[in-house]
Amino acid sequence: MPRFTVLLHDSPRGLHYDLLLETGDVLRTWALPQPPDVAVEMACEALPDHRLHYLEYEGPVSDGRGTVAQWDRGTYEIQRQGETELAVKLAGEKLVGQAVLQRSSEDPQSWQFSFRRD
Repeated sequence: MPRFTVLLHDSPRGLHYDLLLETGDVLRTWALPQPPDVAVEMACEALPDHRLHYLEYEGPVSDGRGTVAQWDRGTYEIQRQGETELAVKLAGEKLVGQAVLQRSSEDPQSWQFSFRRD
């Protein structure tokens, strides 16, 4: 099963949560403005892929990009995947349920995130 992690990222752009999904030899990544367990749909931003190193890492991020701390981790299973949607079933320490990411416009960085507990 592929792994996921959620990092609490205190960065110069502000406090946010990074959702990272293991995809081959990289982590597909989105920045969320709130904890991902809240029962609201939220706008989020796709970020460049991250190194697998961040599945376990906590501490300072290079080039003055702040610090990260593990908020949750676990495994996931893809339920639906397309160019504009990704639905995954998360089995984490905190997050157990379905997360859905939908691209919200023609901008490939602009997405919507929602989570529903099992």
